[in-house]
Amino acid sequence: MELQDFLAHVHRRELIESGSELHRLMIEASQEAMRITAELNSRYHSPDEVRALLSRLTGRPVDESVTVFPPLYSEFGRNLTLGKRVFINMGCRFQDTGGITIGDDTLIGHGCTFTTINHSLDPERRGDMVPAPIVVGRKVWFGANVTVLPGVTIGDGAVIGAGSVVTRDVEPDVIVAGVPARPIRPTGFHSISAP
Repeated sequence: MELQDFLAHVHRRELIESGSELHRLMIEASQEAMRITAELNSRYHSPDEVRALLSRLTGRPVDESVTVFPPLYSEFGRNLTLGKRVFINMGCRFQDTGGITIGDDTLIGHGCTFTTINHSLDPERRGDMVPAPIVVGRKVWFGANVTVLPGVTIGDGAVIGAGSVVTRDVEPDVIVAGVPARPIRPTGFHSISAP
């Protein structure tokens, strides 16, 4: 099985059975992601070196406008897409097997976690996994220690309060906070459409 076959499978949100060929490919990719993130997190790297390591991790070029303050963790890497002018602060974790897309101009605070896999509720099949992507729009701001759960879409211009757990979609230009995150109020601004 090739990586593209695996990515097509998870983009269809199809089950990854424990012990299957898909599961083995996922584990192999995870080993490579851990090697790259260990290198990223082991010592100081210039911003250009950080972006080069992120490009190795994701398997695609990372724009020169992206800024990441390590440490950063990713258990897969090849299903993480970063837009332009994205800023990721220290200690963030991306479980990107199911797919994470971060839109342009998004700011991610310290210690945020993005998860894209759920395990089976059947205790006999607990090792089986169901992927569900996270899609983050443009100009979103995540406070520190936010957790975003599988399958969530966050609209352009939204603000996610520190410590929130985002369990469902967030409308554009809304501030949400809490556990689970709930709308607090509009931001008072409207996101500008992509040029």
